[in-house]
Amino acid sequence: MQQIYQAQNIVDAHLVKGLLEQAGVTAFVSGYYLHGGIGELPASGMNAIWVHDEHISLAEQVIADFQQEHSD
Repeated sequence: MQQIYQAQNIVDAHLVKGLLEQAGVTAFVSGYYLHGGIGELPASGMNAIWVHDEHISLAEQVIADFQQEHSD
């Protein structure tokens, strides 16, 4: 299993996880429970998306497509 994406926040993490799962890739969000320990200030860089090794190339393509569609 490898980290495939570093999310900006928990919403971003679950959005990407949903996109991956629609493409047939099982994805996991790490760092979800770390938000409870940070207090009232928002924090970033805690959430990452992990996928199994056999799905890395498909996951990278799904994420690249998503980022290209939403780039400014």
